[in-house]
Amino acid sequence: MLLGSIVCLLGAYLLGAVPFGLLIARARGIDVRQVGSGNIGATNAARALGKKVGALVLLLDAAKAALPVLWAMRWGNELPWLAADAHWLPHAMGLAAVCGHVFPIYLRFRGGKGVASALGAFLVLEPKAALIGAALYVACVVASRVSAVGSLIAVVSFPLVLALTGAAAASYYLAASLALLIVVRHHQNIRRLLKKRREPM
Repeated sequence: MLLGSIVCLLGAYLLGAVPFGLLIARARGIDVRQVGSGNIGATNAARALGKKVGALVLLLDAAKAALPVLWAMRWGNELPWLAADAHWLPHAMGLAAVCGHVFPIYLRFRGGKGVASALGAFLVLEPKAALIGAALYVACVVASRVSAVGSLIAVVSFPLVLALTGAAAASYYLAASLALLIVVRHHQNIRRLLKKRREPM
């Protein structure tokens, strides 16, 4: 039974590793890694190809994490070879998919920041909390005009959002793991923000 769950997690990782931002940009003759921040996610795709393309990449990056979680929630209890692991499998599938986006095997493990994929996973696991987190992200981006600020505030405060919405216990562990991962992936943005803050006005 454990082998079946491992296969499912591997499938979630491989789906999460699909670099939609890079593929869509390449179809238009652009290597998104050579533009702006060099990131393959939605924000840099929007910078390179416009807001509509950025929105499409955001949707696809969220969907590739949401689908494995949704599959595990739907079939985990019904398939005999998964039933024993059904209580933890959806959250683990979400983590595997986000790790795929951040460390994609197709790109030598150099991927995106993971924010959109994390949102996709939690839209299935904890939809109320995910929508509040998304609203918080938008509000912070509007106020600061910096996507990284919105991402960092949203992911760091997300455990509190989960508490306010009465989330399942496993969601806290997933949120903490993803928050740590996303903050680490934003280390360059954090350095730039701190450097800018120290600069004289």
